[in-house]
Amino acid sequence: MTTLRRTRRRLVQALSVSLALATSSVGVALAQPSDPPEALAGNPVYGLANGCYALRSEQTGNFVRRADDGYRADVAEPEAEPFRLHAAQLGRFMFYGPGGDLLAHDDTRAVVSTRDAVATTDWTVTHTDGTYGITATANGSQLSIADGALALTDPGANPAGGRFTVSPTGGCADFPDAEVNATGTPSAATGPNGEVRGFIDNHVHLDASEFMGGNVHCGKPFDPQGITAALQDCPDHGSDGMPALLENVLSHGSPFTEHDTTGWPTFADWPANDSMTHEQTYYKWVERAWRGGLRIFTDMFVANRVLCEMYPTKRNSCDEMDTVRIQAVQVRELQDYIDAQYGGPGRGWFRIVSSPEQVRQVAAEGKLAVTLGIEVSELFGCTLRGDVPQCTAEDIDRGLDEVYAMGVRQLILTHKFDNALGGTRFDPGTTGMAINMGNFLGTGRFWQVEPCQGEATDKTLESIAPAEIADLSASLPLGIAAPTYPDGPHCNIRGLSDLGEHAVRGMMSRGMIVDIDHMSAKASDATLNLLEAARYSGVVSSHGWTDETNVPRIYALGGFVSQYAGTLPGFVETWHETRAQRSDNYYFGFGFGADTNGFAPQVAPREDAAENPLRYPFTTFDGGTVMDRQRTGDRVFDINTDGVAQYGLIPDWIADARLVAGADGDQLVEDLSRGAEAYLQMWERVAR
Repeated sequence: MTTLRRTRRRLVQALSVSLALATSSVGVALAQPSDPPEALAGNPVYGLANGCYALRSEQTGNFVRRADDGYRADVAEPEAEPFRLHAAQLGRFMFYGPGGDLLAHDDTRAVVSTRDAVATTDWTVTHTDGTYGITATANGSQLSIADGALALTDPGANPAGGRFTVSPTGGCADFPDAEVNATGTPSAATGPNGEVRGFIDNHVHLDASEFMGGNVHCGKPFDPQGITAALQDCPDHGSDGMPALLENVLSHGSPFTEHDTTGWPTFADWPANDSMTHEQTYYKWVERAWRGGLRIFTDMFVANRVLCEMYPTKRNSCDEMDTVRIQAVQVRELQDYIDAQYGGPGRGWFRIVSSPEQVRQVAAEGKLAVTLGIEVSELFGCTLRGDVPQCTAEDIDRGLDEVYAMGVRQLILTHKFDNALGGTRFDPGTTGMAINMGNFLGTGRFWQVEPCQGEATDKTLESIAPAEIADLSASLPLGIAAPTYPDGPHCNIRGLSDLGEHAVRGMMSRGMIVDIDHMSAKASDATLNLLEAARYSGVVSSHGWTDETNVPRIYALGGFVSQYAGTLPGFVETWHETRAQRSDNYYFGFGFGADTNGFAPQVAPREDAAENPLRYPFTTFDGGTVMDRQRTGDRVFDINTDGVAQYGLIPDWIADARLVAGADGDQLVEDLSRGAEAYLQMWERVAR
């Protein structure tokens, strides 16, 4: 059984478990987080980030030391506690001592020492007239001196005792975090004609920690309190992983498999290339991908109401547009967090963009341009109940205006289920059976098929066999029978609805990018007809989820194609096929859609890796950066044994793809390195 077939089988089992639970350029230098801060006179708060300081009370003239379970200000500078100031967010810091002790409070008045990175170790710092004020971020109380000891007081109650100065010092410990293991200056990514050179991932789910109610996904791309807080297993996985039914079925094929739930520093069992509920896009891993040549990163906000409602615990709304809003906030908080590590707003390498002009500016600065997209089944609330749309044209117009204002520029109109905008492209086999059941739960209808009317087809459906998805079938209401289907090929009877056409025209009027992945054959054909009539280039297939016969039409329009980075031989083969269909009228480059964090397995280790491994260290395509094995805590990742266990291994995967492509390896990497520019030129045509 192939890895893909095995994954599909596990996905069906996992869905059943869920329901059962419910019922080449000039280098541009970029300051490093570990560099000394700027002169504090010019940046007195943000410039503290990651520096090593002693803290002095202005009132007493004494320095702060750790004493018993708390802290006192009663020593001269040589005896002071050296604090590493970890930037928890813009203007917020954690005071990290040399033994791993953190300045904290007990959420009342006491100031204490702790080894746990929690919300009470987060302090907001302000600067006035040469002194610093420090308040507890959690409750707003002021850090003050009382009888020589640090304590919390009401704001303004002890103004003299609440003023501090800092002195650069030595002896600080490094705040724990993942390593990047990349040496060199990231390329400015622009050639002599302004061409952006580098890779594009056109489909990745950076903010999946907030989808499906927020409790399905274990870990986050960042946490203000650092990696020990960000990369934790889900609480409902217990101490040995046995309660983690969804994870165990998806990743191990059995609901009775244990896994080591420890995150930092061991990461014994996760992340892994086939672990689909554990975080794989921690920000340091994304940083490594950027340093390895990634120049455009499309963050697709993702949600699924039906699956969310199946899962027994949740902390977020299951409404898909509410989830989009939450994820839009999280990605901007991440941008601020990265800026905080580099000394202030705009100084980080992660830049959210909403126009091609901004992409070119970011690329010229040698940074990562982050574009925003949406992949949900109930966009703007446009689901179906029976055959009745649950949205109007006015809802769509308001929704387009809202997400455009968020910075979203790329939309998938249909995802896993049919909706009021159009029909979905089927999943095949037993996975299709399970998702067809979800379509029924979400819309009140099973998928309906008809003979295909053109070259494009939807994936062939199998009749639902209750024995194969027993838990799902048992959930059907009394009197509802599972459907049977004739022999294929099959096409979804639903195409692009009138509301769907309204949405496409609304996207064109706003200069947005239409992602036809997951559209049924009829829906994608109608959409391409609209785009062709308008000569509109803004169309993509972001991760290979459209019929291959649509690729020449996308290229003829000046659109862009990315392929799912699921298996290496398959990716190389698809690149060959796609390259042959390119249009000579437009600049050609190729992209990939990793679909990371999207219940999609990442690339497994090659079967012949032992005999023909990727050799470390290796040099990036532009010759500017040397990449060694990535280290996070105690674990060292190697693509030869781990595959793409986490997003930091994307550069390793591209280097490995060059090996797999053999004599065509240089051409493959050349086409991938032209991907960012090809996407950008497509976007510029519609933005004009």
